[in-house]
Amino acid sequence: MKDDNSLLSLHITCPWGIESLLAEEIVELGGEIQKTTASGLHALADRSTAYRICLWSRLANRVILTLGREANCEAPASIVEAVKNMRWAELLKPGQTLAVDFHGHSPAIRHTRFGAQVVKDGVVDALRAAGRERPEIAPRDADVRLFAHLHKGQLLAGIDLVGASLHQRGYRRDSGHAPLKENLAAALLTRADWLARARRGEPLVDPMCGAGTLLIEAAMMAADMAPQLNRERFAFETLADFDAEAWHLLRREAQARANVGRRRARSRLFGLDQSPQAIGAARSNAMRAGIPALITLAGGSVKALECPAELQEGESGGTGLVVTNPPYGERLGELPELVALYSDLGERMRRHFPGWQLALFTGNPDLGHRLGLRAHKQYAFKNGPLDCKLLLIDIAGHEAAGEDSEPSRPAPRESVLSEGAQMFANRLQKNRKRLSKWLKKSGEACYRLYDADMPEYALAIDVYGHQVHVQEYAAPKSVDPGRAQRRLMDALSAIPVALDVRPEQIHYKQRERQSGKAQYRKQGDSGDRFVVTEGGAKLWVNLKDYLDTGLFLDHRPVRRLLAEKAGGKRFLNLFCYTGTATVQAALGGADDSVSVDLSNTYLEWAKDNFSLNKLDPGRHRVVRDDCLRWLETAGGEFDLIFMDPPTFSNSKRMEGTLDIQRDHVRLIELAMARLAPTGELIFSNNQQRFSLDASLASRYRVEEITARTYDPDFTRRANLHHCFRIRHAG
Repeated sequence: MKDDNSLLSLHITCPWGIESLLAEEIVELGGEIQKTTASGLHALADRSTAYRICLWSRLANRVILTLGREANCEAPASIVEAVKNMRWAELLKPGQTLAVDFHGHSPAIRHTRFGAQVVKDGVVDALRAAGRERPEIAPRDADVRLFAHLHKGQLLAGIDLVGASLHQRGYRRDSGHAPLKENLAAALLTRADWLARARRGEPLVDPMCGAGTLLIEAAMMAADMAPQLNRERFAFETLADFDAEAWHLLRREAQARANVGRRRARSRLFGLDQSPQAIGAARSNAMRAGIPALITLAGGSVKALECPAELQEGESGGTGLVVTNPPYGERLGELPELVALYSDLGERMRRHFPGWQLALFTGNPDLGHRLGLRAHKQYAFKNGPLDCKLLLIDIAGHEAAGEDSEPSRPAPRESVLSEGAQMFANRLQKNRKRLSKWLKKSGEACYRLYDADMPEYALAIDVYGHQVHVQEYAAPKSVDPGRAQRRLMDALSAIPVALDVRPEQIHYKQRERQSGKAQYRKQGDSGDRFVVTEGGAKLWVNLKDYLDTGLFLDHRPVRRLLAEKAGGKRFLNLFCYTGTATVQAALGGADDSVSVDLSNTYLEWAKDNFSLNKLDPGRHRVVRDDCLRWLETAGGEFDLIFMDPPTFSNSKRMEGTLDIQRDHVRLIELAMARLAPTGELIFSNNQQRFSLDASLASRYRVEEITARTYDPDFTRRANLHHCFRIRHAG
């Protein structure tokens, strides 16, 4: 390998989707492409070029010096034999510690740790055959990292020339949530033709810069800085054939180019973010990267985004690049704010950046549609496991976009709604007008505004004071998922307009067919709850952390009925959830109460509701138990019982399962055994096709009161719940 004319075989890996860009880069650096593969390529290069690739590649993950590619290597013994015949002794120095990174599998090798052990055995055999001592294995801090990949019996083995992934430039310490890897950022900039733009002196703006990865990569490209210039150690420096002189010349050349490039860089780069912590991290990262003078950082939101004042019209010919990696909405609750964010970004682009290009990287193309701008090119990438797209969009000038001559005048938000979104906003406003008289008379602050009125918008929308709770019903399989997603985005963009609320006041969830305990399953951990009023009661609700909010709005009339009947009575609340019915009964004058449920979370919530309404815990008790078991063992009588069991439950804490259609007779019989002779049981459930067993009417006085338990906001769905008044006969 000391022969200058010898060519090394290299396997160079990269993120999925940028293989062709990597091939172009390797050719520019002097390599010869043999073959491209998924997430990588094979190339030939002399030793100096291999060093140059390690120093200058902006797109590669790892550069592997390939020592062998062998077929028929599925069994451990065949792998050991193949590895043993490779020339490890020529390259590894005595006493060096090793680590093996193994990828792939075979019928006999199903774990990467076992595969690494097998490869290590072959290397040890090769070194021993050369009269060397057994090397030490140091998985975390090895002098040299070996690489092996096994696929369909084909084994590739070699040495990692860098010893770590090349995406780690060394400047980023605090990367924040879901960071964009440096080489992926460089690939996005390459697709946006940033290098050519930088040579023309065009500016760049990242309006959601986070920790500054896109800005820093753009600055390093503009300043002709080798991405690995600040790396302290390369593994090839420890190999037996290391050419120190060639490496010294390459490092000195790279340093000289960076010194000149920083002085000659003409492009202005601007980063904004509404998070002070992000701006602080970006500033520190830029300092470590050695390009702080090229980047201007400031706090600011997309809603207030304007072209930086420092950029005069003639300085860059009125053009430049806006590049950004906004949130994708991996967490469902983020969607309402993100719909508004993307819409705001599109509006600010049209108004303040005519003639520029927008390069937007997103894992949610449907959010990208909220920009109101058409991409002329799209490129597929992966950001970790997420399928993403880079949208390249030319921002039209004022004349082409039909803008008026006063770009500073804000456009009304209604103008950015699509036809479908405007139709949905109109329906919400119509519904609110229909309910206005009832709301004014009743004083209710929590109500259902919309419940799949239009089948194509399968949502339930509830208002809780100044907050909005949106639940999306699962679409049938016959509905195209892409079309359903676009309609959802239309609806989420319409709600702030129709209801005059901010996007952060909208809380979105998906609702599917649930098991009995799913409604209680935690979906978040915000702890963000607030107080609403219902009649004279104050109640805690949480719109973020659970599928249900702590307050069943359709049961409002039932709770009102209980309050009317509770005066001077002993009240029992079975399957009490957060105790809202007990609060109303207590405020209605109940002498005492017992509330039974199996969930600690909701019993604590009930206690908080009791405390909020200053209920005496000595008179109003909560009991954690399976309601069936409690009814079978409890003593005493109650004058008023409310029982609202789930449709189905298979909680681990209860014996067996509960099916309300199957088990309601037994439940009612047990409850009636605890009911005073002149008392009454209010029995309710939410099974849409529920049918009360006819035998109950022969033993008790049964009266269905379902029609009387719907307020005007729930009249569209007469089967949402069923409610019965049951008393002893005689």
